Amino acid sequence: MEWLEFGLRAAMQRDARSLLERLLNDPSLSMPNDHSMDGERCYRDRAKVIETLFGSVEIGRNYYHDTTEAEGRFPLDDALGLIEGYSPALARLMCRSGGQSPFEAASGDLLAYGGIKVEGRAIQRMVNSVAPDVRKTLEAETVQPGAPDVNVLYVSGDGTGIPMMKKEIEGVVGKQPDGSAKTREVKLGCVFTQSSVDEEGRPMRDPDSSSYVATIANAVEFGALLRKEAFRRNMASALKVVFLGDGAAWVWELARVNFPGAVHILDFFHAADHLGELCDALFGKDTQQSKSQCEIWRTCLKEDGIDEVIAMAQGALPRNGPRRKEAKKQIAYFQKNRDRMLYATFRAAGYFIGSGVVEAGCRTVVGQRLKQSGMFWSSGGAQNVLALRTSILSNRFDAYWNQRNDSLAEAA
Repeated sequence: MEWLEFGLRAAMQRDARSLLERLLNDPSLSMPNDHSMDGERCYRDRAKVIETLFGSVEIGRNYYHDTTEAEGRFPLDDALGLIEGYSPALARLMCRSGGQSPFEAASGDLLAYGGIKVEGRAIQRMVNSVAPDVRKTLEAETVQPGAPDVNVLYVSGDGTGIPMMKKEIEGVVGKQPDGSAKTREVKLGCVFTQSSVDEEGRPMRDPDSSSYVATIANAVEFGALLRKEAFRRNMASALKVVFLGDGAAWVWELARVNFPGAVHILDFFHAADHLGELCDALFGKDTQQSKSQCEIWRTCLKEDGIDEVIAMAQGALPRNGPRRKEAKKQIAYFQKNRDRMLYATFRAAGYFIGSGVVEAGCRTVVGQRLKQSGMFWSSGGAQNVLALRTSILSNRFDAYWNQRNDSLAEAA
């Protein structure tokens, strides 16, 4: 049965290829601007091979050369929307597969799933050709007229390192023993919405409401990008905006500058990790007393007892030594983030208190595609793949291509 199915698929592709070639070479086919303009000379039936979903198709089209401007044009190429010799439909699939999988694996997927033969290098070139326009177009979008109001809009940001080519990290300070770096940080932002809580008052994320932005630019540029995405998601109409983050200083500076009216919540699990470090410093690493006290203070933290935790920790400070220094450092962390740790208040309001969505995004959006074994990225290459990856996982990829096709139709 399998040989029959694959055989029929190959036969249908041959027939489709033949039909498409006849259609595109039909002498009666008309298209905009297929005539000589002032100063142009026409050269008819210039041959070109284009790659389509069904394989290679040869067409003949008119070439118009402007002798005064020393430039030319192919009206048929423009009307078809060819991208470096590939049909728009094939270019779309190449970009989608290249955004989802390593380029050679994407090549294998297209062959296995659709009988489409495209080399991995060609997919890489296509990604680098199209992705900048994907990013530019999607970043320029604003909230659609008539978009529904939002109950609670969540914004979150995080960072994760990706392996870079040597030339990209020369002179960059990193975490290697010699102070050098092997990675650069991708900053990932996530926006999602919440319309309701469950029977027990726990928040429920709206299905398919997560959208992502990502960049290897600095925190200032990332903050502006994330703010723009929040406005696109109708932040202006939201009854409440909540910013979720871990304890990184750059995250909260970004939130302060770009989301000053939001409720700022420190991820509870990061707070609990710091609570464990505090207890180890106060009572000895991995001691029973440290573990017991950590559980008590963790419960206290959930009940808006941050002030009590700080006071009890200060009263238990060692007299001197490195443990005292570490304990004071952790106490300062809790003091600095006090207003972001009112977890009972946040839960009573029906808010999420964990930043798990963006942390999962670091693994799925970035890690699964850009952190595989043997990968080393250029800045441009990484940014191009991120542009496609975020568009796909934000359910905006097809909207971009539909908009592109609409623009071609309007131009015609």
